[in-house]
Order: sequence, then C-alpha cells, then structure tokens
Amino acid sequence: MSELWTNYIFLLAFCSGSGFGIPNKCDEVRKVFQLREIGPNQLLPLSPRPGSDLQVCVSKNLTCCTKKMEERYQVAARRDIQNLLQTSSSSLKYLISRNVAAFQDTFEVLMRQAENHTNVILQESYRNMADQAEVPVRELFTDIGLFLLGSELNVDDLVQRFFDALFPLVYNHLINPGLSDISPGYAECVRSSSRDVRPFGGAPGILADQITRSGVSGKLLLQALHLGIEVINTTDHLQLSRECRRALLKMHYCPHCQGLTQSKPCMGYCLNVMRGCLASMAEIDTHWREFVRSLEGLSARMHGPHDLEQVLLGVHTLLHDAVGHAQKNGPRLSAQVHKLCGPPSRKPAQSVSIQHGSSRESIPLKAPVKVSGDSLAVRRRDFLNSLRLYRTYYGGLADQLCVSELASGDGLPCWNGTDMVKSYTLRVVGNGIKAQSTNPEVKVKGADPVINQIIDKLKHINQLLQGKSIPKLGSLDQIETGSGDAEGRYSGDCDDEDGCGGSGAGENKRIVPRVSKLSPDVTGDHKHQHHHHHYPPAEDSEAEGRSRSLGLTGAIWVLILPCLHMLLAL
Repeated sequence: MSELWTNYIFLLAFCSGSGFGIPNKCDEVRKVFQLREIGPNQLLPLSPRPGSDLQVCVSKNLTCCTKKMEERYQVAARRDIQNLLQTSSSSLKYLISRNVAAFQDTFEVLMRQAENHTNVILQESYRNMADQAEVPVRELFTDIGLFLLGSELNVDDLVQRFFDALFPLVYNHLINPGLSDISPGYAECVRSSSRDVRPFGGAPGILADQITRSGVSGKLLLQALHLGIEVINTTDHLQLSRECRRALLKMHYCPHCQGLTQSKPCMGYCLNVMRGCLASMAEIDTHWREFVRSLEGLSARMHGPHDLEQVLLGVHTLLHDAVGHAQKNGPRLSAQVHKLCGPPSRKPAQSVSIQHGSSRESIPLKAPVKVSGDSLAVRRRDFLNSLRLYRTYYGGLADQLCVSELASGDGLPCWNGTDMVKSYTLRVVGNGIKAQSTNPEVKVKGADPVINQIIDKLKHINQLLQGKSIPKLGSLDQIETGSGDAEGRYSGDCDDEDGCGGSGAGENKRIVPRVSKLSPDVTGDHKHQHHHHHYPPAEDSEAEGRSRSLGLTGAIWVLILPCLHMLLAL
C-alpha cells in the first residue's frame, strides 16, 4: 500500500511539474495581462481550465485564457500592430513634414527678400516715386505668395495689376513730371490706359510666365509632399481585416494562454501573417517608388525659368529694366496718354509732395545671388537624398517588422501558431495581393478600398510630377484627404470576438486627421498614437461561471483526475 502511495505521489508531482502544471504559469500570464493593460484581472481564471469555448486560441491542453480574455487579446494585438506601423513610419513622416514646413518658410523668406530688393532698387534708381510704389510692390509679392501656397490666383492678372498700378507713378515722376502730382482722376485714366499703350514692353508677360512656370513647380512640390503625408497617415491607420485580426491574435497572444508569455513567432510564420495582413499596403510599393523618382525628376527640372528662387530674386532687375524701357519711350507714351486722357490734370501747387531720402540700407543690385545653405535648391537636394532611403519602404515593411520587432532569432525555439518548435515548416509566401492565394495563415479576400484610393492619388500626382498631359481628375485640393471614413472599412469585420461589438469596445471606429493643404502643422496626428486603455463591460461566460463555482477544489480535481487514470492503469 505504501508503494502505491509512493507511486501516486510521484505521478502527482510529475503531472504538476512537467505537464501544463500551471498555477505559476497562470500567475505569469496574469502579470503580463496587467502590465500591458489588456483588461481587468477579473477576466483571468484562478487556475488552468479547459478551453472549449475559445475560438482562436484552441488547444488540447488546459489553458489560462477565457473567451473574454481572447477578445481583449485580439483588441490588444490590433493596437500593438498599429503602434508598430506608426513607429516604423515616424521617421519618414517627420522627414516629409519637416521639409514641408521648411519649404514654406523658405518661400516666405524669399518673398520678403525679393520685395526688399525691389524696394531698394526703386529707392536707388527712381527715388521720387519709390515710397509711393511700396504699396503695389507689397501687393504683388503678397499675391505671389498666396499663389505659391495654393490659392487659385491668375498670375497674368496679378502681374498686370501691379504694372497697371505702377504706370501712373512712372508717368507722373519720370515721363511727364510737373510742379505737382497728377490728380487722382487723371491717375486712374493713366492706369486704365496701361494695357493699351504697353509702357513696359514685354516685361509683364515675361514676369508672369516666369512666376507661372517656377510657381507651378513649387506648388506641385508642396502638393506632392502633402500627399506623401496623407499616404503615411492612411497606412498608419490601416483597417485590418477580420482574418488578419485573428491571425495577429494567434501569433501574438495565443501562446500566453499556454503560459508562454516570453515566446516569439518563428520567422516564416511571422512573415506569412504580416505579409497577409499588409498585402494591400505592399501594393503601394510600385507607386511609392515612382513617387520618389518623380519628385527627383521635378527637382531636376527646377532650374532657369523653373527655378523659383532665381525668378523671385530676379524680379527687381526685371522691374528696373521695365521702368527704364518706359522712361526711354517717354515722348511716345506721353503722346498716347494725352490722346486717351487729355492734357495732364494736376493737384494744386501747394500739394506738391516732398520726397524724402530713404534711410534703408542699400543692397548691391547687380551682384549675383549666391546659393546659401538655406536655398531652395540645396534644401531639395538634401531632402531627396534622405527620401531616397525610403523608396522601398512599403515593399519591405512586413519583412522589416518581423526581422526587427516581432520574430524569434535564428536557432531559437519559436511559436508556429500551435506549439513551440525549432523551425517553421510551412511554405512562406511573397508580398502583395496575388501572392497571398497560397498563404497558410491568412486568407486575403482582396485589396483594401482605402488603399486603392490612395494608390489612385499617387498615380495622379506622379503624372503631374512627370509633366504628362492627363485627363482632368480634379485638383488635389478637391480630393478629400485622410483615410478614415465609414465606407473605407471592410464590411462585416467587427464582431464580438474583436471587442468592438457586443463587448462594447470603442476601437472599431477609426478617425484619421486630415492634412491641411496649406498648414505647416502636418504632424498633428501623432497625438493619435497615444491610446487610452478602457475596459468594456464583459459578461461572464458559462465556462467562467463554472470555473468560479468549482473554486479551488474543482481546480485541484482537474489536475488530479488525469493522474488517477494513470494510477488505475498501473
């Protein structure tokens, strides 16, 4: 009898220590569950239990998981992968957003510098009219700035408006000067005659053409970078399919149910899951590569009349020559104005305007403008050199996440979705939608409609960047930005097991901030990366009710019964 009891005690110790044996392992699961703020500890069973009610983390062994835990694990797996996506794209997003702000700042600096150069040349060469010309000069560069930053202004009109306003000043002070200024009414007539008498020759047309050519390139560069940020925002908040969410749960948290809280998935297993989940995102790869190449092509064309910096900093020279042309043709212009407006009508003599010398510091007018470290050309070059490093970002994202973050190292035991093994033995598929037809881990139904939409936008901007003639699809401004809308979701993807239906979790609705076309604050969506963990009310499952009613005694019998069977076999 004593020998029987000795065998019994040995077998009991063997069952408790080498099988699932799990009081200690469930304690570890509880710690991790609490540390990662996956849900309230009350969801965990007091001891290992049968997992017949589990839908994904199915195992023949006893389990530390309940159905409600499985639901919370699925929400946590989705949250984890979206955090990883945002983290992996953060440096790319920062690169683009920082340069959007830098380009806009450089545009504004160039505006002020060009306006200053223009006022200085008027002060030095045409002092009598310089002060009065400051207002139309300011309006000209304000309009150019608005055009560059996206306003749909007609460049021909804004340039002609400037030269129209300048003509009465040139006529009054350089062509037909008198003891007093011409009257406001006569000045208005002179202004209206400008387009007929063409006092400045071809200068207005040349300037308008230069601003249009260089300005369109500058606007297109900014629009393309804003779209680049929108692409990243869209993929950062990718809506995962139901099959993907279940696969992520199985890969990330099902081993926890077996007490394997420190396990990592096998590399091949991880690649199959991530390539399946990110299959739609991989379809962006070709168009993103072309996007980077097209930006490089645009930048290469931005020289000479297409170089915004050169055009803006050359306005003062063109204006100096235009006024000189009018002064040279003064007699002809005076006769034409006399014919259209009659003899000059002037203000009373006591209203003679007194011109004061400018105290403004003179800037050399004819000295060539040197390329500085902050010039647009240098900024573009440095930016594109950095962006080039990310041209394969979308094609290699799934692999990058597995290699750097998720998968087990070579030669180490790893999780294959069912057990801890030495290596993964199933076939590993490639990237992209077509390759997923044989994926053993994730069934991919088709492309994500939101990703298709962003691909269409990339195709459109690539054609614009390449200067191709394309059917009008509407400007980028008219295409709604952001990726978070109800129509963009997979239909029927949200169910109770995801914690977004009956469980009441509030994570099923995705909100993506829109990128303002003109706002430099393009990094605002980083605040969406901080998640507040709230626990939806969970109803007790039947299995949990049975577990609590059995209590500690029931748990002990669950452990002892298999051993009694072994004893009887003796």
